[in-house]
Amino acid sequence: MQAPPPHPESDAVPNPLLPHKGRGAVSRLAHRFERDQRSAFDGGWGDVQAVDEDAAPPPATQVIFEDARSAISANDSPDIAFDYSVNPYRGCEHGCIYCFARPTHSYLGLSPGLDFETRIIAKRNIAAVLARELAAPRYRPSVINIGSATDCYQPLERQLRLTRALIEVLAQARHPFSIVTKSSGIERDLDLLAPLAAQGLVAVYVTITTLDAGLARRLEPRAAAPHRRLRTLRTLAEAGVPVGVSVAPQIPFVNEDMEQVLAAARAAGAMSAFYTVLRLPWELSELFQQWLQVHVPDRAERVMARVRDLRGGRDYDSAWGQRMHGQGLWADLLRQRFERACRRLGLNRQRIALDVGRFRPAALGGQAELFE
Repeated sequence: MQAPPPHPESDAVPNPLLPHKGRGAVSRLAHRFERDQRSAFDGGWGDVQAVDEDAAPPPATQVIFEDARSAISANDSPDIAFDYSVNPYRGCEHGCIYCFARPTHSYLGLSPGLDFETRIIAKRNIAAVLARELAAPRYRPSVINIGSATDCYQPLERQLRLTRALIEVLAQARHPFSIVTKSSGIERDLDLLAPLAAQGLVAVYVTITTLDAGLARRLEPRAAAPHRRLRTLRTLAEAGVPVGVSVAPQIPFVNEDMEQVLAAARAAGAMSAFYTVLRLPWELSELFQQWLQVHVPDRAERVMARVRDLRGGRDYDSAWGQRMHGQGLWADLLRQRFERACRRLGLNRQRIALDVGRFRPAALGGQAELFE
């Protein structure tokens, strides 16, 4: 992997609590393995300067190429609906401030804040590694999810096409898979997805956090707008691809239009739905609280108080059975709202089942046609 370039130096200490155009994080928060912690402090001498958002260019995206040693990650968590996952990218330019994967950038010596959304690791050999692993004699097929950690259709996919290469491998082997995305870029690959859907080999889940476009721009600045995601749902459904909607995460007093999102998604063709509540592991808690102070300071304390109600008094609880939906009164009320809306709309009446029995690993060693 290429070494990440150094941080840009500046004589002025920027105020860390200002928004950056097109970015979710408001600071390059130190990761948890750093020995030195630095923060801006105004001692009254005028040495802390605010960033002029009109004059200063937004932080640029940098691509760091990596040769992956493995492609498939196994999952043994009972509260996740798939056994295997593949992620072609580390970090995500969508910049969703609530992303639970942000702290994984710390293992790279990078900030889970701005670095997570501006320094993207691209696994350039991921398709070849996946093909090798699927063809291994010891491999036993189970549904693979693409994009479980970071969005596999983030903006860089337009040029790098790593996700499309993964789909081509899975299609050749007739291996079932699912995709979770916030991007309309998935429509590019309908020529692959529609024939696979006809064979029961693919399902797609589109995340729609809110229908409020202004809020979505602040929460997830480089993801597709809510109305565009609804159009993507409709496009996929009309092409015969089974689609569901993720109304995740639910953030108390921030995105409170879950029923409206579910209704709009159902009208667009969604067959199923799921949700999670906000998860704040490791550095993400501080990052999210910075975002609250910048974007909704009047509600910041109230939001965090409710988050802690959902987590037994803590910012986060990683225990299985609680980390996805929380616990206590407010978690129960949220669950009741979701289930009532799904019943009324006819969501989740049928499980989207994918066909593992079509798997043909031998096709990866020859020149088999993509579809028969």
